[in-house]
Amino acid sequence: MESKQQEFSVKDGADGKELSVGLSRRSFLNTAGVATVGGLMVAAGGSFLGDKEAQAESHPKAPPLPWRYVKLDPLEAGKRGYKNYLANGG
Repeated sequence: MESKQQEFSVKDGADGKELSVGLSRRSFLNTAGVATVGGLMVAAGGSFLGDKEAQAESHPKAPPLPWRYVKLDPLEAGKRGYKNYLANGG
């Protein structure tokens, strides 16, 4: 199997030299994959590399609701919702 390399040439702005770089599809995809994984590691804050165990924060208990809870009848709620939808131009 033939190795297909794409030649890229870049002119250096300082002294005008032309630099050529051979890049194969395989090496490009390998470099792109490594860069992606590295970026994800940085975005995750390096938590994959640490030996610390995750600890949950303790949250205070939620205050009681300002109204009392009443169990609803599902059929009655459905009937009222249907009537109000039609009555208010749904």
